[in-house]
Amino acid sequence: MILSNQNGNGKAAVLGLQHLLAMYAGAVAVPLLIGTGLGFNESQMTYLISIDIFMCGIATLLQLTVNKFFGIGLPVVLGCAIQAVAPLILIGQTKGIGAIYGSIIAAGVFIVLIAGFFSKVEKLFPSVVTGTVITTIGLTLIPVAITKMGGGDAAASNFGDPTTLLLAFVTIALILVIQIFGKGFIRSIAVLVGLVGGTLLAMVLNRVDFSAIGHAPLFHVPQPFYFGTPTFDISSILLMIIISIVSMVESTGVYFALGDITGKKIQEDDLKRGYRAEGLAVVLGGIFNTFPYTGFSQNVGLVQLSGIKTRKPIYFSAFFLIILGLFPKIGALAQIIPEPVLGGGMLVMFGMVAVQGMKMLSTIDFHNEKNLLIVAISIGFGLGFNAMPTLFNQLPATVQMFTGNGIVMSSLSAIVLNLVFHGYSGKAKASIKATNSHT
Repeated sequence: MILSNQNGNGKAAVLGLQHLLAMYAGAVAVPLLIGTGLGFNESQMTYLISIDIFMCGIATLLQLTVNKFFGIGLPVVLGCAIQAVAPLILIGQTKGIGAIYGSIIAAGVFIVLIAGFFSKVEKLFPSVVTGTVITTIGLTLIPVAITKMGGGDAAASNFGDPTTLLLAFVTIALILVIQIFGKGFIRSIAVLVGLVGGTLLAMVLNRVDFSAIGHAPLFHVPQPFYFGTPTFDISSILLMIIISIVSMVESTGVYFALGDITGKKIQEDDLKRGYRAEGLAVVLGGIFNTFPYTGFSQNVGLVQLSGIKTRKPIYFSAFFLIILGLFPKIGALAQIIPEPVLGGGMLVMFGMVAVQGMKMLSTIDFHNEKNLLIVAISIGFGLGFNAMPTLFNQLPATVQMFTGNGIVMSSLSAIVLNLVFHGYSGKAKASIKATNSHT
């Protein structure tokens, strides 16, 4: 029995590592973008990335731990919300770094306070809404994966060179081979095998850069208010509250997608605890000078792909994140994975996210043209506005923060159109039952 438990823990640990690798690039992207936008120096960037990884682990633990007050108890990984990047850079440039963290802390408190109310409006998120949002998330992320498959910088002279493409497609091929011919545990870690195999090939081809390990400090201690005392600017707080509501909508889609995958019916109390955990994570993020958190959709695809639906691997992933946040040199190991290898793995995972959204939409009665319009317009807004954000260049900068984010626009349009066509009486759910009667 002891050996069995140890074996089970070992498998869960490897699966946890796979989840960590799946979200790592997305987790460090936010501090990199914001730090670069605000002109942070090397030591500030090192702190920002390290504390971000550390707090991703803490935030995930809060969401995994189920008690009376917080924790949704699904295999969900929390990471920094990408939609917060542009607003936070704007706040930092106009109001100062203190205002960034003051607005984050205030937004976290706001999320905790409205968790109960927000969980009662779940009728705003029937399958036609959440399925549309999840599909849009997956489809809007796929171009990110494609860019990484080409090397990460589309403007570079060597973008998409034969060696780069070889690494990307070998990674995808390895994942497919393991999925087709692998069995049991090996099949469940197909993405990890693909990433490791792709990196080993890159080492043979001399395409792995180990400099990140050499430059990283040996040990890092999280420090509250590292960048100074937070300031509470009303306009900054209001902007961050709006962004937080959008993140809650995105997290709601992630929760329902994971509930669908794991076979757990998400109730009002589950949502309330999930939102509270997210709010607490955001408050802690403000205190330790990192950023707002939301459920990471790429890990939804990994849960679906691996077929492992328990929380145990996510606990390991959370602990690994905390350790990596304390020892930046160890954390830098994940940075040696070449961009095209990451891109290959991300393409598979983001595609699975989109398919999960389509699966949720398959329960909708598309004989009803209102449902067709909700999905068509919302996905069109999401993909179109994300691809061409300059469409709104003539509008105020604050408005552009929202219109240029495809996930935000898809979420808002799906919610509004569902209310316009179906109201708040639950007619959308009736249309789902109608679909079942046809089958």
